[in-house]
Amino acid sequence: MSDPKQTVSGFLATFSRGDVDGVIGAMAADATWWVSGSLEGMSGTYDRASLGPLLEGARAMYKEGALRITPIAMTVEGNRVAVEAEGFATMTNGRVYHPRYHMLFEVKHGKIRSVREYMDTLHAWETFFKP
Repeated sequence: MSDPKQTVSGFLATFSRGDVDGVIGAMAADATWWVSGSLEGMSGTYDRASLGPLLEGARAMYKEGALRITPIAMTVEGNRVAVEAEGFATMTNGRVYHPRYHMLFEVKHGKIRSVREYMDTLHAWETFFKP
């Protein structure tokens, strides 16, 4: 049986490289990713098929081609991993995206089964959508 903390650490490293195919491949077939808030074009629940295009669109906006997510703390209980993290990316428009996150991962058979992402939606709006 794989270690949930190692699975999530590897997943975040893959995400931080901008490897969208690797992110999707590390997720279970029925996985979901939920993003907090009510930001049109960002918040809501995504399955694997809809997450890929969202990540590709965001990746194109990052000067470095990726949003780096660095775990600050991780807590594991069974197959659930709670992660406090911070992100960093310089946008192609010169803005800096530096979010703070709380993410809750569910891992099953070495794959990410679900992600619940809590973040500062005002900062996201100001970075991605503000005219």
